[in-house]
Amino acid sequence: MSGDDPALRRPVLVGANPGLQLFDADGGCTGYASVWRVDWSRQHGAGTALVLWQPDTVRVLSSDLALARWLAEDFTRHFPELDGLPWPAPDYQREPVELAIDLAAGMHARAGDVEVQLSGVLDVRAVATEEFPLGSVPHSLRLVLAPCRTGRLSIGGQPVPGQVHRSGTPSRPSSSAFLAEAEVWSRVPER
Repeated sequence: MSGDDPALRRPVLVGANPGLQLFDADGGCTGYASVWRVDWSRQHGAGTALVLWQPDTVRVLSSDLALARWLAEDFTRHFPELDGLPWPAPDYQREPVELAIDLAAGMHARAGDVEVQLSGVLDVRAVATEEFPLGSVPHSLRLVLAPCRTGRLSIGGQPVPGQVHRSGTPSRPSSSAFLAEAEVWSRVPER
């Protein structure tokens, strides 16, 4: 078997990672939130974090700043939603993250003055990819995806402007507001 055989990859993180990306009328990203619930990780154990991207700032909130830094720098900053967008030096803030995920209804997360809500689940399906590059490090990703009809991001009680983009087909809808549950990230073993 080859060294990059997916069957030889070892899990590095198990958990959930719902996300919300909002867009202005011209298609520009006005805000992105990546909410993490890590049930297990080889490097940093378990915990929660919220990564908030806005055009001029990145805030990362968590009770565990080592876990939060790993999630923001090794995962979130490499996600396709942020491809081509600036990544200012993150502001790490020690704040507990309250998180409730329901694959039938949506999600609610709060950390400090940041609140994220997803609702109107459109579909629930399994997704797998053997080639999900995080920077230059190839990973496999398996998860349960649930695109949502609506999403709301607010800071200090004020909504971040922008709309959710929905696309796809009735039998396979897609949305920039989504639940991602039962995530398993695996990495190619080092030689």
